[in-house]
Amino acid sequence: MTTLSATTVARARQHSLLLATQSARSVLDVATWFGAMQAQDAASGVWSLGVRVAGSTKADVDAAFERAEVIRTWPMRGTIHIVPARDARWMLALTGPRALSGSATRRQQLGLTSPDANRAVEVLQTALSGGRLTRAAALASLQDAGLDTSGQRGYHLLWYASQVGVTCIGPMDGKEQTFVLLDQWAPEQVSLSPDDALVELAHRYFRSHGPATIKDFAGWTGLTLTAARAAVAGNAGRLVSAEFEGGEVWMTSQVRSTIDEGAMDRPLPAVALPGFDEFILGFKDRRVQLAPENMEQVVPGSNGMFRSTICIDGRAVATWVRTVRRNRIDVRLEPFAPLGAGQVRSAERSLDRYADFVGVPVVCTW
Repeated sequence: MTTLSATTVARARQHSLLLATQSARSVLDVATWFGAMQAQDAASGVWSLGVRVAGSTKADVDAAFERAEVIRTWPMRGTIHIVPARDARWMLALTGPRALSGSATRRQQLGLTSPDANRAVEVLQTALSGGRLTRAAALASLQDAGLDTSGQRGYHLLWYASQVGVTCIGPMDGKEQTFVLLDQWAPEQVSLSPDDALVELAHRYFRSHGPATIKDFAGWTGLTLTAARAAVAGNAGRLVSAEFEGGEVWMTSQVRSTIDEGAMDRPLPAVALPGFDEFILGFKDRRVQLAPENMEQVVPGSNGMFRSTICIDGRAVATWVRTVRRNRIDVRLEPFAPLGAGQVRSAERSLDRYADFVGVPVVCTW
């Protein structure tokens, strides 16, 4: 079995994550390539798409959501992701049961019941039948129906309705989240059997994240290791393995070919990434992309809030923090260690791409 170095794995992952080269692809192409992309923070999710679509602007990505090409929902682990709208149902059917398995316990903690959750679904079906509603309006409809939405109760009820495939998150209304009925918003759905869905999701994960481990895939989906192994086995011929640090990593045969051809021998330029990008969150073991000693700088206090990072040659080398001014965005870069002059220039060029995306000049300070 071929043994891969950490440098090769880091560079190969940057390629798989569509962060190594700019090519003609659409927002839907990117979402389909991944299957699902972390999008807990709406603005971060928009830039996760934009950074992978050459020449795109924020308006271009927003338009893809407005056309219902892509949506945000909770397909796995109770976490919001961007998914191709047409793939929402088979993904929810595959990964949803695991997410729902603990929902009764959570409702008990919140002082809700299963009848409350089912009633919330009925109320939202009626309220949203006329079109999208803001989050505030959706919560008001639940409150008016006698359901307590205080604390985390409202969030749980909105999550539950999407998790069972009745609603999904619609396009943003300014800075406010909206909700729509999935059947109305994305009526054309791909149909896959459970076995085919499992195999397909694994293929999308490893083509967009590989080389990666089966544990990475299980952690990303929330599925069991048994199901994850079966998913990889079902991709025989499409996925191949290699040895890395005494374990086994998997990737598509195409990525393996590019490694064998020496494509990973060349350093890769900087990319400016949002805080919740798949570059870090898409892996159970993140040591290749982010040294453990730098984790505190990316997730201060381990509070679950990931800061934006600069990636160079497959590794996170700095964080960047925005301050939005009237006519510009000030960005403070905080490197984990001193960077060379070439790395500094590369990092600043990566933020030029962000400036083009949002349509506002970016001023960098170190």
